[in-house]
Amino acid sequence: MGIFSFIKNAGAKVFGIGKTTEEENAEKAAGLTSAVTDLGFVVEGLSIEVDDENAKIWGEADSQETKEKVVLVVGNTAGIASVEDNMTVAEAEEEVPMAQFHTVERGDTLGKIAKTYYGNAMKYPVIFEANKPMLSHPDKIYPGQVLRIPALVD
Repeated sequence: MGIFSFIKNAGAKVFGIGKTTEEENAEKAAGLTSAVTDLGFVVEGLSIEVDDENAKIWGEADSQETKEKVVLVVGNTAGIASVEDNMTVAEAEEEVPMAQFHTVERGDTLGKIAKTYYGNAMKYPVIFEANKPMLSHPDKIYPGQVLRIPALVD
């Protein structure tokens, strides 16, 4: 017995890897595009490019809210560490303040987050609604997830 040397990138692709980084990135981009469109977001000319763990998004969202949600869909995907938002908004909305973003920490609940941002834990449905359809239930949040925290409108 002994140690045998081989050329690392030659031979059969037994592990199913066999794809170039460009092919893997293209597959990731296609998956992210599908995730955005499957959720029903309206983005004209949606284009997503992935370079390893970084994503870039282009297109024209129908609203500021949609734009923010698309960034969150892409950014809250395993394997994506940063999102470069190059989207525009079709129609400028009347002085709607941009939402804040909150990264969920261990022990967070929507009620606790609402208390922090709004001073009232019972305002958690505002945060839940602002993050639909990405959230399916108010109790299904996880550490590291980024949530939209919209400004309260009277």
